[in-house]
Amino acid sequence: MTFENIDGIFTIKTDSTMTLALAVILLLVGYGLKNRVKFLEKYCIPAPVIGGFLFMFITWGGHISNSFAFEFENIFQDTFMLAFFTTVGLGASFALLKKGGKALIIYWLVCGVVSILQNTIGMVISKIVNLESPYALLSSAISMIGGHGAALSYGDTFAKMGYETAPLVGAAAATFGLISAVLIGGPLGRRLIEKNNLSPDTSDEIYDDSLFEINAASATKSTELDIIKNVAAIIIAMALGTIISAQISKIINMDFPTYVGAMFVAVILRNLNEKFKFYKFDFALVDGIGNVMLNLYLSLALMTLKLWDLAGLLGGVLLVVMCQVLFISLMAYFVVFKILGSDYDAAVMCAGMCGHSLGATPSAIVNMTAVNEKYGMSRKAMMIVPIVGAFLVDIIYQPQTIIFIKTFVEGASKYIN
Repeated sequence: MTFENIDGIFTIKTDSTMTLALAVILLLVGYGLKNRVKFLEKYCIPAPVIGGFLFMFITWGGHISNSFAFEFENIFQDTFMLAFFTTVGLGASFALLKKGGKALIIYWLVCGVVSILQNTIGMVISKIVNLESPYALLSSAISMIGGHGAALSYGDTFAKMGYETAPLVGAAAATFGLISAVLIGGPLGRRLIEKNNLSPDTSDEIYDDSLFEINAASATKSTELDIIKNVAAIIIAMALGTIISAQISKIINMDFPTYVGAMFVAVILRNLNEKFKFYKFDFALVDGIGNVMLNLYLSLALMTLKLWDLAGLLGGVLLVVMCQVLFISLMAYFVVFKILGSDYDAAVMCAGMCGHSLGATPSAIVNMTAVNEKYGMSRKAMMIVPIVGAFLVDIIYQPQTIIFIKTFVEGASKYIN
């Protein structure tokens, strides 16, 4: 950590280790506040969100007063996200995926329709307020579902077409979406559960004995070598997934999320290991690592966000993103909940949908975890939502977004194949 005076502003620079240490401290502060402040616990606000928001407001105070600033070296955030999705993949035995069955397909199709409606909303509002199409689309499914990565990628493409502020607009919209996602998901899930007097249904088929046997802890304690093998499997799947995603990106001439490749390599590894027994798989260990990675990722992501970047959301763009948040909230509460069965699992899945339809899949997991910790575990939601949010929804979201771009953005065909 170094301290400098840059243009009259006291600037604190942190290296990657200090940045990570600060994220850990904020995460612990978040848990501490959640345990002590009944409001935060009552409305299922996730701990990393509490700590991250607290620090965001501190940095915002320094910015508006021109008194101090932080410069972070943040090299771990993407790695933690990659590790988290890899652990999701390792938890996905084909036996479990089969149990997702009809519910998984319904949720996937619902999320796909939602993504189309998001782009439709953006374009309708753009026509009403005379907002240029690229900015409307950057404020819709691209940044809401695709997050900062997609917003930057598409933003750069639009910039080449002459829309110079597109990357800034995309980043600001994605930031607005991420903040909204982690603020509304938990309270919405809580409201559905409280209003309908819901609780986990242990009689559901997803809870049958075979489910517990699939990921049951072994009767024998894992040795040090067993632990190393489980960690090695995570790291190797991450590496192979990165390579595969890069090759897919070249084939489709578009950025393909690295974490998707890692997750599916992990799925293949898990199921091959069930057949050939390469090593002693420890689900509790892998799941625990995944939870740590998820919380650290979100803590890093939120504490390094700059609230003043939202200044890029002006006029029609701000109207579009606000309508997106309102649309997802109403859609989840009044429509998706009923389509999914109006039960406890549906309520938790709606909390998750708010996360990945406005921010990112890790936001969905954090939202659902906050609800699960208060009311009980929804295994169906924790199995289905990550798979759909991390990959399956892209099968619908990406092609239809490209169609919207080619239809409404003049000259787009030269830049997007």
